[in-house]
Amino acid sequence: MPAARESLLDAAFTALVRRPWSAVRMVDVAASAGVSRQTLYNEFGGKDGLARALVRREADGYLAGVERALAGAAEPRERLTATAEWTAAAARDNALVRAMLTGCWTERLPVPQLAPVPSTSTVPAQRRADGPLPAPRDFVRIVRDRAATALAGPGAAPCDTAELLRSCELVVRLALSCVAAPPGEGGVAELVRAVLPRHLV
Repeated sequence: MPAARESLLDAAFTALVRRPWSAVRMVDVAASAGVSRQTLYNEFGGKDGLARALVRREADGYLAGVERALAGAAEPRERLTATAEWTAAAARDNALVRAMLTGCWTERLPVPQLAPVPSTSTVPAQRRADGPLPAPRDFVRIVRDRAATALAGPGAAPCDTAELLRSCELVVRLALSCVAAPPGEGGVAELVRAVLPRHLV
């Protein structure tokens, strides 16, 4: 029932934008999605399962945006800049992404455990949501590695790859600093271009 699942996650996200997670009621989420409350419980098991699936979906959406930024036709330095800009924008526009990237969960948000949760669900998507959720350091590693893989040329020497990994991590960490303290004029792109010499990529 993928369509119902996505509708429920959309409804849960909309509810979270309007009120703290503690005030989000399962019956309201189900009604907003146009399904029965039983369907909601069948899909997610309960409110904790819904929260974990919602956080997982937002994490997947953020990483899909990273992939889009890295797949552009621009030169490598500009693709890294686009990745940093996407990170800052996604965190600015989505409280769940911001919390995942920084580890700063407010009382308004669900705070799912990062460790895996034993699942009795027979729904594959929910079993995946019950797996371990990425911590901020995991996002740094994931984005760094994806960026380095996307930008490394065929047959890159190990020393070049190591330097590229360091450059990619620097850009990711710079982007995260812009989440905590948004930059002024010139924004993220100017900062990235200033610290990332052309010869590194």
